[in-house]
Amino acid sequence: MLMGRVRSFGYAFKGLGTMVASQQNAWIHAVATLVVVLAGLRFDLSIVEWCLVVLTITLVWAAEALNTALEFLTDLASPDYHPLAAKAKDIAAGGVLITAIGSVLIGILIFGPYVMRSVKAES
Repeated sequence: MLMGRVRSFGYAFKGLGTMVASQQNAWIHAVATLVVVLAGLRFDLSIVEWCLVVLTITLVWAAEALNTALEFLTDLASPDYHPLAAKAKDIAAGGVLITAIGSVLIGILIFGPYVMRSVKAES
């Protein structure tokens, strides 16, 4: 039973590796994640702010993972172009876009005041 759990974590990490290796957007998410975490450390976010930042990062990564899985399954089910397969891929990509836009808005709400104070302190 324990080895089965360990194996399933291995499969999950393998899937994440496949996503990062095959999806350019995952690299963009990785850079954005690093920048946001460094900014959070720089501005010494509160625990509530960290919770919101971690939640938004998690949502974007989960949406990207689901989008990637759907793309692979769609390519398997419909190797040739099909308009419904294209719609499915576009809608899944739209889901990632929704989470990314929401994350940017939350980032502005959280980091905006810190950046404004920092700019005012420097002038």
